[in-house]
Amino acid sequence: MKKVNCIVMSLTVLLAIPVVAQTPEEQGLAIAIEADKRDTGWVDRSSDIHMTLRNAQGAEKTRQIRNMVLETNDDGDKSLTIFEEPRDVKGTAFLSFTHATQADDQWIFLPALNRVKRISSGNKSGPFMGSEFAYEDLSSPELEKYTYKYLRDETVDGNDCYVTERIPRYEHSGYSRLVEWTDKKLYQPRKIEYYDQKNALIKTLTFSEYKQFLDKFWRAQLMTMVSHQTKKSTLLEWKNDQFNVGLDSRNFSDTALNRLR
Repeated sequence: MKKVNCIVMSLTVLLAIPVVAQTPEEQGLAIAIEADKRDTGWVDRSSDIHMTLRNAQGAEKTRQIRNMVLETNDDGDKSLTIFEEPRDVKGTAFLSFTHATQADDQWIFLPALNRVKRISSGNKSGPFMGSEFAYEDLSSPELEKYTYKYLRDETVDGNDCYVTERIPRYEHSGYSRLVEWTDKKLYQPRKIEYYDQKNALIKTLTFSEYKQFLDKFWRAQLMTMVSHQTKKSTLLEWKNDQFNVGLDSRNFSDTALNRLR
């Protein structure tokens, strides 16, 4: 995640902590700044992900994924996702460069076609690999990508949370707004609701089984996205998380993606 820039740092000084913010907008921004500050400095991460796709009737399909993420100081995170099982998706790879204020750069390698395809800016609201996650959901939540507003305090599964509204500032977002429940202790999300351009609730993402790494950074080991329209769901189970494994920009280049061909 991008480190807080000079403008945001100045706001931090003015707002100090959420409890002294004077308006809902200032308080919402202060909560986002604190969450960003607490989640800066992890460098890189390597994980295995077990994905379960469940349709409205309860039938399931599973996929095994390898994921790598690189934190950057002057822009958003870079990530590479490689599907390892089953055979029909094996070798498919997704490369994403998140940007704070510009459109994200995203590519997907399709082994059946033996080609790399760029994901257009206007197509990032489409489903990712048949899941309930959109391409847009796979970007890191850079501070500058949204405006913020504090709504209320609420509990989620016994965890005290700040409830805030995020409105995308970037063009071509598939969402009119996101409502997030941020854990007051961890400053990590417990739940996010996604609303379409007609302001209808379309899906909800929940986070659970948080685990701490490097004595500082918290990561949910279970993430479940549920579509309220199709009644389908996607479960992500994160395993074998490792940090500071020595990744650099060369692991996330166009060359690295083409190397899979």
